[in-house]
Amino acid sequence: MVKLNKIYTKTGDDGTTALVSGARRLKSDLRVEAYGTIDEANSAIGIARLHMQGMPVLDTMLNLIQNDLFDLGADLATPDTGETPAYEPLRIIETQVSRIERDIDQLNADLQPLKSFVLPGGHSAAAHLHLARTITRRAERLMVSLARTEDEIVSDAALQYVNRLSDFLFVAARHANDRGHADVLWVPGKNR
Repeated sequence: MVKLNKIYTKTGDDGTTALVSGARRLKSDLRVEAYGTIDEANSAIGIARLHMQGMPVLDTMLNLIQNDLFDLGADLATPDTGETPAYEPLRIIETQVSRIERDIDQLNADLQPLKSFVLPGGHSAAAHLHLARTITRRAERLMVSLARTEDEIVSDAALQYVNRLSDFLFVAARHANDRGHADVLWVPGKNR
């Protein structure tokens, strides 16, 4: 499916990039921004995984998610035009969404109940997962804007996946913080 012989092609020197179909879009195009931000979230997850010593279950879940994020990028880089393409485009599907929901439930079952908002911090893995969560939320905002743009389609499954992913990353960060025991909590008005 992917063949990369030469890394630089010079075709993007004019500020455009190719979608999977070969169609060119500006690098500032909302669709390109959306899948570029998904790539950024994936990189942040990769950094978080470097801090997962002693967390094999969470690391395995994140490994699956990183692969899913490439699927999501491919989905977004292959616009649904309503026409049948000559190939079967890679799309996010419901089973990927339901797997994340099961993982959220599994991680959340052992967490301390929250009595305040959580500040991004604590264990280094948790801090990086919070960063990945905020990048994912930005990607979601871009995807929602794209879906609301005339002649642009983003599947319901793709939107559900990115929404669940940010929820997963929040729960995963709490899990990495000693199952919520090491969460750094917000104290309203503490520094007044």
